[in-house]
Amino acid sequence: MKKYFIAGILVWTPLAVTIWVMTWGLSVLDGVFGSVISALMAVLPVDLTPALKSFRNLPGVGILIVIAVILLTGVVAANFAGQWWIRLWDQIIARIPIVKSIYSSVKQVSGTLFSSKGNAFRKAVLIPYPRNGSWTIAFVTGNPAEEVAGKLSGEHVNVFLPTTPNPTSGFFMIVPRADIIELDMGVEEALKHIVSMGSVAPLNHSVTSVK
Repeated sequence: MKKYFIAGILVWTPLAVTIWVMTWGLSVLDGVFGSVISALMAVLPVDLTPALKSFRNLPGVGILIVIAVILLTGVVAANFAGQWWIRLWDQIIARIPIVKSIYSSVKQVSGTLFSSKGNAFRKAVLIPYPRNGSWTIAFVTGNPAEEVAGKLSGEHVNVFLPTTPNPTSGFFMIVPRADIIELDMGVEEALKHIVSMGSVAPLNHSVTSVK
């Protein structure tokens, strides 16, 4: 019975986790749509409220609309006119106290992470953690800020150290470049290795030092 039970877990666990992640993502998209509808209900005439409520309750319509808006925004932002409007929008946001700090920070982070020209999360490395002699996999996210680098001796790099089995949380660390060992395995392989707590071995790669 134990053997069959474990076999069943191995079949259902990946599917359950995949469904959970997809459900979470879809609920976020649907929540964005719901917030927009609620804002419209607060400013539009009361006569339109029942129609908006009925539209909001249509299954899946919020997710489809949010995805369509994101794609349409991407199409517009990819041309010259769209970039002009984005710059104008950024200038307006930059004049709003508090909001401008949050907006600019999130924009810089998202631009670094999702840009095809960025180096964030492009390389998996080994770093000594939590002590010398023990090693863990981390991802290079860039170079330290100029002020930080000026107060440190030697060359350092920024890394993100994900936790296991949930790699969406973790630690931001600044480590000496001399202590880093660069891995040839890709980011996806490294993530699988981390999430599986080391039980899923990546493809065979050689290991080289960053020194």
